Amino acid sequence: MTVTTTLPPLLATPTTVQVRPRYEGSNICTWIGFKHVNYLVEEAVLEHFRQSGVPARELYERHGLCVEFVHLDTRITSAFHMDDLVDAEVRPARRGEAGELCFDVSLTVERDGKPVKSAGSRVHVLLRADQRGGSAEPVPEELRSFTAEAIRRPAPSDLPVPVVTPLALGRGGTGGDPVLAELTRGTNSFAWRWRIPYPYCHFTERLQMSGYLRQMEEVVDLFLADRGVSIKTLLDDQNWIPVVPRSTVTLLDEALMEEDLYTVFTVEEVFKGVTYTARMDCYVLREGRLVRTAEGRITHGYAVIKNRRDWSLVDFDERMLTALGG
Repeated sequence: MTVTTTLPPLLATPTTVQVRPRYEGSNICTWIGFKHVNYLVEEAVLEHFRQSGVPARELYERHGLCVEFVHLDTRITSAFHMDDLVDAEVRPARRGEAGELCFDVSLTVERDGKPVKSAGSRVHVLLRADQRGGSAEPVPEELRSFTAEAIRRPAPSDLPVPVVTPLALGRGGTGGDPVLAELTRGTNSFAWRWRIPYPYCHFTERLQMSGYLRQMEEVVDLFLADRGVSIKTLLDDQNWIPVVPRSTVTLLDEALMEEDLYTVFTVEEVFKGVTYTARMDCYVLREGRLVRTAEGRITHGYAVIKNRRDWSLVDFDERMLTALGG
């Protein structure tokens, strides 16, 4: 396929595609977790690029441009199941603040013979110029305003970056590191240090959006275990499972393979004893200072498994409320 330099389809013409969730995402019974719902959103946007004549592979191989998902804000309104056939519609939206490509994605499934919108997402994409792959053809004029030499985006919040003293430790950890201690000081937070591995990266060296989604899922799991309400504990004791109606991840800077990523998970609000909202902040240490590379938010509730097909939301009990409050 040849890259065209005609952008109206990419910028203005909606596209549709049918996708199915991956088997890997069916972690509880046949329900699909939030991370894999976001993977469906990613795939729909990539298909939009293909149908618009600018597929991600050709953009990279011909012009050295990396299609980077730099913002995902996804609301899930009803559950996805294993083997669902999902109709995904991608609609180009307004341009981002820094010349980014923006899309609204709608995911619809059939229930009882009727289409039901099960998720919606706002997506921002940046074309990042890559210097590692050798020579490339010039970037088409129509793409230049969406191209950047690096991912450097303004933070949507004004949270200050702590000043810390690093300490070299092993491959990962949740305590004993003064950086972790400083990041959680005086807050209802949990922090984790993690060495960025090769399979979480793309375009040779950078941690990609799906890697941050996996990081968000992992830090929630570690936080709950640290507070004595691990997912397995609540499953065994009460037949409860976590559910996620909304998740947001925003890339701010680049995190590189084999760097240590410091992830802070902070409970912000418990809403009517039914859901809680938490914030994720990710940092790397460079030249003795912390650089925030991403931030995100996730909303969690709990449901009780009723049978192999159904679940229903539950109110938090005293144990859960105590754990969330620190």
